[in-house]
Amino acid sequence: MKSKRGFASMTPDRVREIASQGGKSVPSSKRSFSYNRELAVAAGRKGGAAVKPENRSFTQDRAFAAKCGRKGGLISKRTKEVSS
Repeated sequence: MKSKRGFASMTPDRVREIASQGGKSVPSSKRSFSYNRELAVAAGRKGGAAVKPENRSFTQDRAFAAKCGRKGGLISKRTKEVSS
């Protein structure tokens, strides 16, 4: 059996503490998306525009998008049942 190293050896509280430090390390002036919704929306559009239209499968095929959404929901539900 492998020995636990890194995050696996830490308590959940310690992992949470370290993770929160990552978000705090960025100055609030640089966290503009959390303060400016319009800027976040514009960045999302810009990222979406970078993808060729023929590669935007969800926007082109609503049935495919719905199928993937259901599959993701089932996996999420199954994960919650296992962890409880």
